[in-house]
Amino acid sequence: MVSSSSQPNMQRFLREWRQDALNKAQYDSAIFVGDKLLAMTKDDNDAFWLAQVHFAAGNYTRAHALLAKQGLIDSNASCRYLAAHCFIRQNLFSDALALLGERTPTHLFASNAKRKTGRSNPRSGLGRPGSKDTSDDATDEEASNRKYEAAMCYLRGLCYAKQNAFDRAKEAYKDALRIDVQCFEAFSQLVRNSLMSPDEEDQFMQSLDFGSVKALGDDPEMEDEPGDYVHMLYQTQLSKYRNPRAFNTAIESLSTHYGLERNADILLAKADLLYTQCRFKDALAITESILEEDKHNFAVYPVHLACLYELKKNNVLFLIAHELADSHPDEPCTWLAVGIYYFATGKIADARRYFSKASMMDANFGPAWIGFAHTFAAEGEHDQAVTAYSTAARLFTGTHLPQVFLGMQNHAMNNMTAAEEFLKTAYSLCKIDPLLLNEMGIVFYHQDRLKNAADMFTTALRIADEMDSDPHAWLGARTNLGHAYRRLRMHDEALEEFDQVLRDGGKDAAVFCAKGLIYLDKGMADEAVRVLHEALAIHSQDPIATELLNKALEESAANDLGLLPVNGDDGIGEDMERFEAELEEKKVEAKGRMEGRATRRARDKGKGVVGGRRQSLMEMSDGE
Repeated sequence: MVSSSSQPNMQRFLREWRQDALNKAQYDSAIFVGDKLLAMTKDDNDAFWLAQVHFAAGNYTRAHALLAKQGLIDSNASCRYLAAHCFIRQNLFSDALALLGERTPTHLFASNAKRKTGRSNPRSGLGRPGSKDTSDDATDEEASNRKYEAAMCYLRGLCYAKQNAFDRAKEAYKDALRIDVQCFEAFSQLVRNSLMSPDEEDQFMQSLDFGSVKALGDDPEMEDEPGDYVHMLYQTQLSKYRNPRAFNTAIESLSTHYGLERNADILLAKADLLYTQCRFKDALAITESILEEDKHNFAVYPVHLACLYELKKNNVLFLIAHELADSHPDEPCTWLAVGIYYFATGKIADARRYFSKASMMDANFGPAWIGFAHTFAAEGEHDQAVTAYSTAARLFTGTHLPQVFLGMQNHAMNNMTAAEEFLKTAYSLCKIDPLLLNEMGIVFYHQDRLKNAADMFTTALRIADEMDSDPHAWLGARTNLGHAYRRLRMHDEALEEFDQVLRDGGKDAAVFCAKGLIYLDKGMADEAVRVLHEALAIHSQDPIATELLNKALEESAANDLGLLPVNGDDGIGEDMERFEAELEEKKVEAKGRMEGRATRRARDKGKGVVGGRRQSLMEMSDGE
């Protein structure tokens, strides 16, 4: 018979053995020892940790049954969280929600500095290996309970999301962070799934109590540093459209003061910003450096694959897709890579199949949903594309890109009123995306609201410049602005924009034709002849340039002889009408080409979401 005096030593020995086995993932050993320890002590804390071992081993039913048998689920927050987590791992979301309850502990939203220190349930101190009773430390108990209450809000959010109640899921995740700002899982769900718009993200970040994050130490001047650190880490994960100055400040501080300059998450945040700025080569260089260190970092692949697509590196796409399919067939990113490769090579049906496979593996995988929708757009199946984009808009309520694509599809179907409504919805979510502003300007242009169109194009170019975006990515918007000025008869302004397009490398016959029309309208026939010759040097069979050149030569000859033009001003007007009609035909043709290359970006935050690339108006002329 073992004496009672030796039992505490024996219990300590068994707890250390159990914990060592758990640390080494030797779950059978931990279960074997934990079972003997519980039989010896009948202690709630030992029951909780045995249930933890069962959970880690994947024995979710046994873990839940053990907690229920010991009567711990209703009396302790940590045990209720673990039991609900067991249901979720078994896809029993309704049971988990019934256990968690739908009432949020709003009393915990108050400032974390105002904490109650009243008597707690004697069972509430579970959760520390080897500790039998922590009821004497009320502050520690409450801190532990707050974290578990926050974690249960996070689990509620998961359950709501699985039930497609995305608004309720968003509020549950936000509640988790209001209770415990360190609940990163909830923050990750909000940001990764684009549940908040950029403005909403900014407002929510300001409402969180980062000052509650404290570190143990004797230096009172450093007690706020952990909160600032967490705030900066979160700042790097937010939308790159909003507050780039705060983003850059956070990145710089984390890199210089905390040595995170080579951290994968920080580098990915930089690459995401560069991708938003259309600086694809720079973004690709960063994602390649991350994957060189860790090629299994799947968070990097959406941005990496999108950059490869934009830069037309189809061979690299093929190699990555092949390697991932061999090594990681259970990852959604694998089939996203395969889908993007097929999309890039024009095999739309195959691309659709693999985008669909990726979305079925992870219903919240934004890039797959957007890619799936793009395949319909690429084939001109506008109704099906609208349905697919609408699904993406429902799933990812905080990102504006599905609404942008819905506007583009309605524009392609000549539903200008519907296109404007979708683009306005996108604008309410994000007012600082140049792509969106350009699309709104295009719709205004085709509605003959030329002043509004010019304002949108101007704003798009200004924001792109403020974002330090690649100027070549916005040649289309600048060309658009030139056409809007041309139709407003603001000739000097139009010529300035067209000249800037040509300086930035946008050599296109349509741009020279537009300049020729302007010079003809201004009575400068010789200048028109010069630029129209340049148009024909680029495209020798261009019918518009040929006809305008004949008109310009006639006027030039008439001017030399001191005669009036043969057709007078009416001839110019007819030429302009024909030019507009030709531009519209080119727009329709280029629309098909655009949809065939539509895979661009959508994140969030999309981050990581493949979307439709910015199309140059030199391919679409006055249209999108």
